[in-house]
Amino acid sequence: MWQAVLLGALCIALCGGVWWGLTSGEIPEERLLGPAVLPSPGETFADFDSLWFEHALTRNMFVSLRRVVLGFGLAAFIGIPLGVLCGCFRRIGAFFAPLMIVGRNIPVAAVIPLTLSLFGIGEFQKVMFIFIACVAFVMMDTATAIADVSSRYVDTAYTLGAKRRQIVIKVLVPLAMPSIFNSLRLLFGLAFGYIMLAEVIQTQGVGGLGSIINFGQSRGGHRTYILLVLMLIPLVALAIDRLLFWIQRQLFPYQYGGGGLLHRGVRAAFRAWESFVSLFIRPANVAATSFERISSKAQEAGAPEKQS
Repeated sequence: MWQAVLLGALCIALCGGVWWGLTSGEIPEERLLGPAVLPSPGETFADFDSLWFEHALTRNMFVSLRRVVLGFGLAAFIGIPLGVLCGCFRRIGAFFAPLMIVGRNIPVAAVIPLTLSLFGIGEFQKVMFIFIACVAFVMMDTATAIADVSSRYVDTAYTLGAKRRQIVIKVLVPLAMPSIFNSLRLLFGLAFGYIMLAEVIQTQGVGGLGSIINFGQSRGGHRTYILLVLMLIPLVALAIDRLLFWIQRQLFPYQYGGGGLLHRGVRAAFRAWESFVSLFIRPANVAATSFERISSKAQEAGAPEKQS
């Protein structure tokens, strides 16, 4: 670990040294790259106070995050159920295959004019742009995770008398959820990068981080703002990724080695719900009751084997 940290710090120091060497000099004529092309590190960090107070850095950052969360949340809300159906039923997967292939391979920048004509230039357009850019990835990754579940768990569930709906809900989805959540965590970082494209079109009020970049590119703008935002975006994305990875470890400790706090809470909630439902709906036979007990252990039994 200390070697990895040291090498990473060395890489950052090397990049900073190259940056300083290209922009060192008292006057523009002495520099390899003038301040209009690339400001120096000192000039860049000196403008941080101006960016923070005069251009509402935190407020613009939260605006961009809100757009990403809404658009990506909508993509997950629609894409995960459709991906589960595509992974469980081949005909449904074949039906949605063209949309997933096109959605994953189309340049996202080409979607901007379409969203502008359909949804205008307001907040709704930016949310829908993130949704359109991500939903195909969510669907295909979910379908792949479902298809990767070993067929022996399905065969065992049928042997215990499970119905098709029970197999989908209690076997395939729980076993695929670690892979699905890991895919969502990685795709969220991709969506955070996409929002800069959507914010090229300015609206009234706070425009997000993209508006700061546009101001830096305009005549009379500060090139230093562009560099500061480009350094801020990876830091924010890394912090969000670490938070999501902590949640991932707590939800799936058998796969990623976490403490399992959230996993125990979710299992307790499902057991309470099943106990409540059992007050009104009794199991049809003993085999179904046995399946209910065994299916709760399927995730813990399957995930380490898939990982190995």
